[in-house]
Amino acid sequence: MDKRATLAGWLTTGTTPSASDEHFAPSNIALCKYWGKRDQQLNLPVNASLSVSLGHLGTHTRLVPIDYPADEIWLNGEKLVPSAPFCQRISAFLDLFRNPDHCHFRVTTRNSIPTAAGLASSASGFAALALAVNDSFALQLSKEQLSVVARLGSGSACRSIFSGFVEWQMGHREDGLDSHALALQNRWPGLCIGLIKVDASVKATDSRSGMQRTVETAHLYQSWPLQAASDLQQLKQAITAQDFELLGRTAEHNALSMHATMLASWPPLVYWQPDSLKMMHKIWKLRQDGLPIYFTMDAGPNLKLLFESTSLEEVMRQFPDMEVIQPFGDV
Repeated sequence: MDKRATLAGWLTTGTTPSASDEHFAPSNIALCKYWGKRDQQLNLPVNASLSVSLGHLGTHTRLVPIDYPADEIWLNGEKLVPSAPFCQRISAFLDLFRNPDHCHFRVTTRNSIPTAAGLASSASGFAALALAVNDSFALQLSKEQLSVVARLGSGSACRSIFSGFVEWQMGHREDGLDSHALALQNRWPGLCIGLIKVDASVKATDSRSGMQRTVETAHLYQSWPLQAASDLQQLKQAITAQDFELLGRTAEHNALSMHATMLASWPPLVYWQPDSLKMMHKIWKLRQDGLPIYFTMDAGPNLKLLFESTSLEEVMRQFPDMEVIQPFGDV
């Protein structure tokens, strides 16, 4: 039984789809991570999470109905073969909205971040796709409803419907209708994120598979939901007070704790590469020497630095190749 049938009233209108405008959704970096599902089909999380969006970095997507026997999917200017896993995920998502015998699409999507490299491209991708579908089928869904819909494609996509600081409420309903994101009203103009791209290639183990392996094999994972809940409250406190030390310390500890559950899985799941660890040691040494800088990492080798604009000049001197994003204003 497809549990997503609960959403039939939202997703099926009988409206003939039209070409959508191009829609953008930002990538997001979780400060309190989402790791583990209580429902695989609905992408319902074991714990609530909190993220900050990456401004102009994300995904642009447009839909055009076509009279073809299958969807035609273009990613970053390249037409993909229908059997590609990426195409299958996109088509499966579109099946929620259409009569597959009579409606196919040309999906044109482009990422301004590396695809499947631990920089949340699937989050922005499915959020942008949800926005485009909402436009094409004239569904007129609210942002909270769109967040639920985007979650069906990729869990973290529910947060990319919004910008700024975003909390994904885990919810408790079996149908998942209360598991969606909400934007926090707090802004932090001086907050900066620096992207350290250790390796932009596609990950050997995707997040979905890695998550499931961790839940099934790591006894250490049993402590994760309690820590995540505590970290979430500390991060919200830090954001309200604009306490950077508390924000950075909590986010870094949360990320390392998530990766610890991966290391405790079997077979061990290690997304780090030697240069990842080298960067961690450099950051710890800089912080020991007085530079207020922290990092977070998702399921990939790349680091995201957290610092304030008052430290920008020195951080740029230490990491001249990083890309800097200021989510609440230009640097």
